[in-house]
Amino acid sequence: MRKVVSFAVSVVLAALAVAGCTVRTTDADGGARSPVHIQVSHSPADDKPGAAKATPAPTPTPRRAPAPAPKKAAPAPVPPAAVLWSRGNSGRDVRELQARLRQVAWLFDGPTGSYDDLTESAVKGFQGKRGLPPTGRTDTVTWQRLLRMTREPGQWELYLMGGQPAAYPDPRCLRGRVLCISKTSRTLRWMVDGRTLSTVSVRFGSQYTPTREGVFSVYWKSRHHVSTLYHSPMPYAMFFSGGQAVHFSADFAARGYGGGSHGCVNVRDETAIAAIFAEVSNGDKVVIYW
Repeated sequence: MRKVVSFAVSVVLAALAVAGCTVRTTDADGGARSPVHIQVSHSPADDKPGAAKATPAPTPTPRRAPAPAPKKAAPAPVPPAAVLWSRGNSGRDVRELQARLRQVAWLFDGPTGSYDDLTESAVKGFQGKRGLPPTGRTDTVTWQRLLRMTREPGQWELYLMGGQPAAYPDPRCLRGRVLCISKTSRTLRWMVDGRTLSTVSVRFGSQYTPTREGVFSVYWKSRHHVSTLYHSPMPYAMFFSGGQAVHFSADFAARGYGGGSHGCVNVRDETAIAAIFAEVSNGDKVVIYW
């Protein structure tokens, strides 16, 4: 090591001499010193053979705490579905609801057009079966589910048990005492001098035993009549053409337009036909028309 330092000093002095520079050879006390002073600092460990210079360990970077996750806003409460119809409502829309409930076998009576206790029970059952709140009220969600499961009901599905509006009277009905019967609207008007006193729903004969059309008159009344041909009851019968009569039909009251007669004009409202029977006289006119 000392040899290396002496050599370095010699090289520096030679370089200064060549360049022509003046070199101080005394220190401040007048003593002699080397023109160049080189200070080498080392640790004792460096003098040991094979010692490697230690590399300082990196200073660890302090870890930051993770930022708290933003709080999710609470979902807004879902408003309840709007109620379309409930108990006490009536009308054509209620008829359609009832007709569609009949298609999926949740209602067996009607349609009546009145949202009664049977309709409420049917809606509640339909809702519960499909995981909807069983309120018994028809809301928009219940209605849309029912629409997807059913088809558009026809005219006589809506009025299966009667209740349809009556057709305008035929001109032949506007004079005298007339049983004015429309095949188009399936209704009977009891009319006196152009004024309608009562209206009832009726049904007619089947394709093979049709009810005759035209102008007739009542020729016989039979309160407790039983058909001699079909052995079926025909109460409040008012005969107008051969064996065809206007009379009450228990089958019509039970099945509606799901059945038909053998040519007679069936009435399903027993109270109404009883009142008409009491007012009609033999000789009163019967008009059956489309």
